[in-house]
Amino acid sequence: MAQLMRLWLCSVLVIMGNSLFAQDATPQAPISIGSRRELLVDQYLIQTLRDVRLELQHPQPQEIAMECDQPWEGSASGYFRVLQDGPKYRMWYMAYHWVFEADDKAPRHPFYVAYAESDDGIKWQKPELGLYEFQGSKKNNICCIDVVDNFTPFIDTKPNCPADARYKALGLGKGGLLAHASADGIHWRRLQEAPILTKGAFDSQNLAFWDAVAKQYRAYYRDFHNGIRDIRTSTSADFITWTAPEILRYPAGTPDEQLYTNGISPYHRAPHLYIGFPTRYVERKWSPSMRALPDFAHRELRAKAGERIGTAITDGLFMSSRDGKLFQRWGEAFARNGIERPGTWVYGDCYQAYGLVETANRFPGAPPELSVYLPENYWHRIAKMRRYTLRLDGFVAARAPLSGGDIVTKPLTFAGKKLNLNFSTSAAGNVRVELLDATSKPLAGYTLDDCDELFGDTLERTVTWKEKSDVSALSGKPVQIRFHLRDADLYAFQFGE
Repeated sequence: MAQLMRLWLCSVLVIMGNSLFAQDATPQAPISIGSRRELLVDQYLIQTLRDVRLELQHPQPQEIAMECDQPWEGSASGYFRVLQDGPKYRMWYMAYHWVFEADDKAPRHPFYVAYAESDDGIKWQKPELGLYEFQGSKKNNICCIDVVDNFTPFIDTKPNCPADARYKALGLGKGGLLAHASADGIHWRRLQEAPILTKGAFDSQNLAFWDAVAKQYRAYYRDFHNGIRDIRTSTSADFITWTAPEILRYPAGTPDEQLYTNGISPYHRAPHLYIGFPTRYVERKWSPSMRALPDFAHRELRAKAGERIGTAITDGLFMSSRDGKLFQRWGEAFARNGIERPGTWVYGDCYQAYGLVETANRFPGAPPELSVYLPENYWHRIAKMRRYTLRLDGFVAARAPLSGGDIVTKPLTFAGKKLNLNFSTSAAGNVRVELLDATSKPLAGYTLDDCDELFGDTLERTVTWKEKSDVSALSGKPVQIRFHLRDADLYAFQFGE
């Protein structure tokens, strides 16, 4: 009985990332990681944790990046898409205005797709494209008018992709999702008149991309099950014919929450990992807390169009996957609504723009960081978008106190001559690394006592043992890695040349 209790407790602790050693006694074939960058966003490579917790990180707010203040934009402008194309940062979004106030004189107009660009991902401009007329003038940034509710471009990196279809997009139209193509991301055409995906709800930011690892197109889009908003996925070899949609799966015990957007893509620094930023939709009722939130009069006004429009609230989540179908989704919010202020804590908060981009660090001399963009003031007269920042690979940290803790990986094989870490410590903290054989026995020359302590805050530092970094003798052989952390966060590791 005691042995059964010990095995049960250990399996629970591995799953929960608790602070005690948890040992999985089941023999496992080594996992081949080659020279991939591995992020500690899940338990996939972890065998045991002792006094270490995996902690979700949160993006930090910066400046307002853009305001939807033009007459062809408006209060319901959203579903932003951001990507980097060489030296240029590009953005597309739905320009729309939803009228609530009787004295709102803003012009009524259909959904438009608008375009903006930037040289640094921080300051954004709206170029006059001169393509479509609005109120008698073509001096605007409208780049597409034949879609409804959502339109999400991507750069097609499929080998031999025709130059005139380098950009592709899914957009909602009559009957389902329509396929669009463009040579420059500004002048768009339909690939065919009939929709390419028809089984779904689609009233969200639906998206697709070329998956260079799986060598196929993959789409993620909105649907429902049992009245609950969910996410479906399909694949395609040619972007026109798609497989039957499959609902995303989650580990046992994951709550069945309402998910609005999905924001899924391969992470550009580790393309074997899919990461997603779904919006969580929470319906609430009138209560003292609800009435205490900002803009009570406007909230009441919105509720006249439907109670949930005034009382529902949304926030942003984080999830990751290794196959694009089974996702580990964190229950706590990746992006919270923030301190209460006008234009916040509403249905429409934290619809994170689709796409992560690297931008210059706000601290001179520091390495690049990730920029993400979240809307504010949604359904008010001028919607806004704020930039947030996060360290590269910094979605989840393996964190230990000053008293110390350990992570031991499952048996794995690697390719390379050295091991690099992305980590942060305090002045008193450190990281040390020990390499073990497949039976968890420390390897001579690579023990904790041999390891030179690492400290600081860096995206990439090479591990050394008695000032030597060469691990090529172990390349291709089954090993385990023990990371010993003291007042430190470990984000990612990678073997390389």
